[in-house]
Amino acid sequence: MQVATTSPRVAPSFITKGSHFAFDGPRQFRADARTERDIVYIVDDDVRLREALSELLASLGRTAITFGTAAEYLAANLADSPSCLILDMLLPDMSGLDLQRRLVPENCPPIIFISGRVDIPATVRAMKAGAVEFLTKPVCPNALETAIQAALSQDRERRRLRSELNLLQTRFESLTPREREVLALVARGLLNKQAAAALGITDVTLQVHRSQVMRKMAARSFAELVRMAERLGIPASA
Repeated sequence: MQVATTSPRVAPSFITKGSHFAFDGPRQFRADARTERDIVYIVDDDVRLREALSELLASLGRTAITFGTAAEYLAANLADSPSCLILDMLLPDMSGLDLQRRLVPENCPPIIFISGRVDIPATVRAMKAGAVEFLTKPVCPNALETAIQAALSQDRERRRLRSELNLLQTRFESLTPREREVLALVARGLLNKQAAAALGITDVTLQVHRSQVMRKMAARSFAELVRMAERLGIPASA
């Protein structure tokens, strides 16, 4: 496993022979300020391509961690930070598509496939499985950087939504069993009288429970509380 440094430097003009990667200068490249903690993982058995990609990414201020096989990537202890995966379609131990299927969707970084040949069926399968982009070698640096920015943005959004859901789950777990019942009923659209009758309690008691639910869930309005319940899957399970 190789890690590229993140110290920005002027990218040299070079063409790597045998690695199917061409780069002729920094031109339009500019690292996003939010990418300082981002990581780009590279899985490719071509050593020179890994080195070329690492050098390019380092020149953009990005951190690149490279692997020569799918097994090396699967065995790695990956950092818990926004990331994306540049994945070669043909690896010595398994195909890129096979590795994509092995990865847990909830934790898999967005994937950018690269391949030495155009394979329409494989491209379609990769994109249907959630790949961000499919690039052919020689890789166009501009297209690669655009794909990386899109992939990292996607991963940051995925992490934000997951963090919000975890917070909602924590708040939900703070509710009493009765408060959870109240939440489920009001989220389904029942009026206070209907919910109270379903639970065998008075309207006043129902309103007290509902107020507690609003407070514990930190909902600013009833509409927001309903949206929270939907994200937790409560209407579907009620």
